[in-house]
Parts: sequence; structure tokens; C-alpha cells
Amino acid sequence: MAEEELVQGSSLWKDAWSRLKKNTLAVVSLIIFLLIVVFCVVGPVFVPYDSQTQDLFLGATGPSAEHWFGTDTLGRDLLVRTMEGGRISLMVGLVATVVSLAIGVIYGATAGYLGGRVDAAMMRFVDLLYALPFTIFVILLMVAFGRSMWLMFVAIGAVEWLSMARIVRSGVMGLKKQEFVEAAVSLGYSHKRIILRHLIPNVLGPVIVIATLTVPAVMLLEAFLSFLGLGVQPPNASWGVLINEGQQNMEIFPWLLIFPAFFFALTLFCLNFLGDGLRDALDPKSAKD
Repeated sequence: MAEEELVQGSSLWKDAWSRLKKNTLAVVSLIIFLLIVVFCVVGPVFVPYDSQTQDLFLGATGPSAEHWFGTDTLGRDLLVRTMEGGRISLMVGLVATVVSLAIGVIYGATAGYLGGRVDAAMMRFVDLLYALPFTIFVILLMVAFGRSMWLMFVAIGAVEWLSMARIVRSGVMGLKKQEFVEAAVSLGYSHKRIILRHLIPNVLGPVIVIATLTVPAVMLLEAFLSFLGLGVQPPNASWGVLINEGQQNMEIFPWLLIFPAFFFALTLFCLNFLGDGLRDALDPKSAKD
């Protein structure tokens, strides 16, 4: 008797990772993004300067062997300020994205699973919120409740969940008629357990893709708020704050704008390319190619 060959199965995530590795642009973007994160998080430890130490006699000086990125108008080292500004910008992007995911995923999954009038009412509420000028809404929140960094995280996250809710709802509506959901219902599982343990894990693919695209959108919104003076407040600084300071002196001291703008733009490009790569890798149709 011929020996039967056992074919080892492959999970969705393993297949997706295999497809992602073939996408050179996405892999390079992931590596560069991780290097930027290390640069911002670990870099200040190796720089012998403090971001808040001022040297008014030194003033703004161009890049040199002592100050690689130069100094700003108050004599502060721009390299360490760029690193620490990156920490805040990345933290804003990640925390606000987590907030938007928590709201959007649960809201969309609940609407899609319950369906009927509940779904109609919940989605009409989403349509109503879509009509509001959310940038103005965030600005009003910052003005009314103070310019708190954590309030900004929550405010931005609370206005970025609408698209996520619609995408998750669409995915759940396609899954709730599947056999595994009907089996869970027949076993008497609660709606909460079915949504959290059976439906949401099966829509994580699109959620991850949208998350990678939400982070740069949030970072852009934070930069806009900081540009208006409503974002991160002194003595802290984000890339948006540094870009705002740089554009005020770009004709005299161009390095104040070039370095933070470069890292900000590079991070946005990497996250967008990574999001496109994840979308292609997690697309079930690509498995047939």
C-alpha cells in the first residue's frame, strides 16, 4: 500500500504573510517604519543634549558635526527634538487609532449582527455624523475642555471610527449567515459572545488594513491642529509643531523645516504603502492568483 501523503494546512495569516513578503515595497516600508520607531524611541538616549535646554547665545545654527540637524532659534538641538517629536506624533497616531478601532469595530459588528430596525437606526446615526464637520468639532472640543494631549487622543479617535464601523458591519453581515454562527446560536450562546468571539475575529483582516491607513490620517490631523496651535503644547513638541515652527523661518533657517518634514512625510509614505500591501495580502481573491 502506498503511503498517504499528509498535506499540512495553512492558515489565513500564514498565507497573507507569504504574500506580503513578496511585495517588496510593503516589506521595505515596514522595515523603514520600524527603523523610524527605533530612531524616535531609543535615539534620544544616545544624544548628549536635552530637547528643552536652551542656549540663546548659540541661537539657530546649521547642521554640523556637533549638532547633526542644527539647532533652533532658541539654541535647542533639532535632532533630539525631532526624535522626541516623533514619539508624540506616533503615540497620537497609535492611541487615537486604537480608540477609533474600539468604537468602530464594536459598533459596526453590533449593527451588522442585529440587523433590521436596530441596524437601520444605528447606521442612520453614522450617516448623520458623517455630515458634521469633524475637524471643526475637534477644534471646539480642544477649545472648550482645554488643550490636553490625552483629550486630543480621544477627540481624534472619536471622529475617525465611522468608516471602520461601516466596513466591519459589511463584513459581519456577510458572516452572520455562515454555519459556524448558526451553530453558535443553536448552542445558546449570547449575542455578546457571538459578536466578540466569533464574528469580530473573522473580520480582523480589513480592520488591520484600515488601522494602518488610519494612523497616517490621524497624524495629519494632529499636525493640522498643532499648526493652528491647538495640538501639542510647549514644552512638548510633535512633528506638526516642529513643522509649524520651521515654516515660520524656512527662508532664513531651512533646516528647521526640512528635517521634521522629511521624517513626517517618510512615515506617512511607509504606512500608506504598508497598508496597500496588507490589503493585497489579506484579499481572499489574491489567494487564487
